[in-house]
Amino acid sequence: MNTTLLAFVILYLVGTMAIGVAAGKRIKSTADFAIAGRSLPLAMVITTTFATWFGAETVMGIPAKFVEGGLNAVVEDPFGASMCLVLVGAFFASRLYKMNLLTIGDFYRQRYGEGVEIFCSVAIILSYLGWVAAQITALGLVFSVLSGGAISPPVGMAIGTTLVLVYVLIGGMLAVAWTDFIQMIVLVVGLSLIAVMASEQAGGADKVLALAEAKDWFKILPEATPHGWIWFIAAALTMMFGSIPQQDVFQRVMSAKSADAARTGAIVGGLSYLAFAFVPMFIVASALIIMPSETQDLLANDPQKVLPTLILSKMPLVAQIFFFGALVSAIKSTSSATLLAPSTSFVENILRNIRPGMSDKQVLLAMRITLLCFTALVLTYAIVMQGTAIYDLVSAAYQIPLVGAFVPLVAGLYWRRATTQGALASIVLGIGTLTLFTFHTELGEAFPGQLAGLGMAVMGMVAGSLLPQFMGNYHSRHAALR
Repeated sequence: MNTTLLAFVILYLVGTMAIGVAAGKRIKSTADFAIAGRSLPLAMVITTTFATWFGAETVMGIPAKFVEGGLNAVVEDPFGASMCLVLVGAFFASRLYKMNLLTIGDFYRQRYGEGVEIFCSVAIILSYLGWVAAQITALGLVFSVLSGGAISPPVGMAIGTTLVLVYVLIGGMLAVAWTDFIQMIVLVVGLSLIAVMASEQAGGADKVLALAEAKDWFKILPEATPHGWIWFIAAALTMMFGSIPQQDVFQRVMSAKSADAARTGAIVGGLSYLAFAFVPMFIVASALIIMPSETQDLLANDPQKVLPTLILSKMPLVAQIFFFGALVSAIKSTSSATLLAPSTSFVENILRNIRPGMSDKQVLLAMRITLLCFTALVLTYAIVMQGTAIYDLVSAAYQIPLVGAFVPLVAGLYWRRATTQGALASIVLGIGTLTLFTFHTELGEAFPGQLAGLGMAVMGMVAGSLLPQFMGNYHSRHAALR
């Protein structure tokens, strides 16, 4: 057991928890809790949007995928994920910010009515199960590795989740933003230091890049066949579009103190994420030179442990402290936001429709209770799903909002003729198609279900919006001729 490192990780978790608790003293209203009172400066908007994506999958999941299949295997994340934030900044942030909304579900209510609000909010909330479970799984892995197996992964999950829950429960989005700012500094410094050390041990960055070139890891485009391109496009669009109608992204944008900060923060945060996501990939590629046989064995059996094993066996204590500080920072920054987002969506867009007339104080209390319940649910789900790759848990999470919420959002903002009937048809056809492809494996193997669902969602929006208008005009003209 590495007692020093384990003590450091626990101390770091407790320290950031204290910062979050301090932020909680400024929480006076639902808006403070959900969107930090729309008070964040540009620097904090950048760090907190960057932190949206830089989680366990970036540090451990993406590098494992990269050494298995090169850049083509990670087109979904980080490429699709980073472009999501860029698109949010370029086309959505200013428009949504000026509407002064508390949740993304509020947009659906204002544009389409309560029915669409509830359906889209349910789709968005369900998508968080896999994403939060990935972060909790990583927390369990950290405690298990540092304790030499003395702390089992489920116990580690419970310990880490509890420490994250406390400061989110008290401080809300303000606590998330404060801790994200500190955690992203630790993450960038820590992983940069590890990359330099790994490069030196591997004989220089040129040797690592030569290895990547030799193994054709820089190839990003798929096979020049219809099948190859279809699956490539589906992977790219899943996070690129499916993450746009997500409450955690929305909260970060709405927490800015101005529309300009919201727009610029999302774009810079997305581009920063794309650039820095290559650092863990570089480190894992270095591991194949530093400890080739051990790395090959881990890639075959447990690829998510390559980085922790490299750090613990080949790096000095200071590097170990920086690495696990960076890893815990990445996990906490993502898990805190993804615990908060579905809880606020449930209360604002579902519970308030069931219990109208709630006071702001009652809504704030309901958000905290829901946060506690959702955390317990996700912890249970993470324990049950042990053994599922972190990257797969995350990538599967975005298919539901892609087919169920993305099209109504875009059409509602940019197409005046979009109607409630069109939005409902889009949701039903999109989710129905994805479900069909999921449960009929022969269909899902022949064509990506999320792409088929997206196509049907677009058709549903167009047909559902235009057909009633066309029929109404037809009957009006027919009646006039009579």
